[in-house]
Amino acid sequence: MINEAVEEIEEMQTSSSSSVAIKATRALESLLDREFTTVDEFERDLERNVSALRRANPSHASLQNAMLEVKDAVTTREYDDIEDAKRGTREVIDGVVEGIEKGKRRAAENAVDLLEDGMTILTHDYSTTVLEAIEQAIAEGMYLDVYVTEGRPRYLGRRTARTLAGYDPIDVTLITDGACGHYLDECDRVVTGMTCIVDDVLYNRVGTFPIATAADNAGTPMTVVGSGTKIVEEGFVFENDFRPASEVMLEPAEGFEIGNPAYDATPVELVDSVVTDEKNREF
Repeated sequence: MINEAVEEIEEMQTSSSSSVAIKATRALESLLDREFTTVDEFERDLERNVSALRRANPSHASLQNAMLEVKDAVTTREYDDIEDAKRGTREVIDGVVEGIEKGKRRAAENAVDLLEDGMTILTHDYSTTVLEAIEQAIAEGMYLDVYVTEGRPRYLGRRTARTLAGYDPIDVTLITDGACGHYLDECDRVVTGMTCIVDDVLYNRVGTFPIATAADNAGTPMTVVGSGTKIVEEGFVFENDFRPASEVMLEPAEGFEIGNPAYDATPVELVDSVVTDEKNREF
C-alpha cells in the first residue's frame, strides 16, 4: 500500500494537496499489519516509510507536515510492547487525518464569508477546499456564476467544472487558462486553493501567477484558501516538480525542448487575502 501511495503521489494522480497528505498518512496504516519483533524495529520501519512518502512530493507542505507529525508523535512515546505501539500509531494517524480534514473544512467555512449571492468568481485548476466553500455557499442559498480555467496541461479544471455542474443553482463556464484576462472584468473575485505559502510567496498549480497578475491589473480581488498548515514560516524549502513533456505534446520535440513545471510562484503582494482555518489575512 505504501509503495502504491508513493507512486500515485509521484505521478500526481491525487490532485489536491490535502488529499495527498491524507493518502500518505493513511498509507502508514499498512505497517500495522506487519510483524515486528521489537518496538525499535517497528519505529525504524515507520521512519523509513515516512521518508519515502516525504520524498514522493517535497513540494507539498501539508504532506511534509503530516509525515513529520506522525513520526514525531509515535517515536517520542513510550510503549509496553508492539501491540501498544501499533495502537498508539493508529491513534496518531487518526488524529492527523482528522486535523487535516477539520482544517480544510474550517478554511472553506471562513471563505464563505467572502462570497455573496449573485457573485461571479473565477477559480483555477482543482481545489477541494474551494469546491467545499462553493458547496457551502450554495447550501446557504447563494447563487453563483463561476469561471473555471482548464489547468493545462493536465486539464484538472475540467474536473472542477464537471463537479460544479452538478451543483444547483450555479452557472459554470470552462475557459482556457490564457482567456482569464478576457473574463476578469466580469468577475467580482478570484478564488484559488494553495499548495503552500513560504516566505511570503504563494506556490500553487502552474498558471496561478499569470491569473494573479491579470487580476491585479484588472482590479479584481484575489483570495487564496487553504489550511493554515500550508503556511510555512521556516524550515521548509519549496521544490518544484517538472512533469513529463508528453503532458504538453505527444509528438517528438524535434529541435526544441519542452518545459512543464507543475507549480509557479506568486508574490503574496498580488493577493488580497489568504483564508485559512485559523484566520483571514489581508494584504
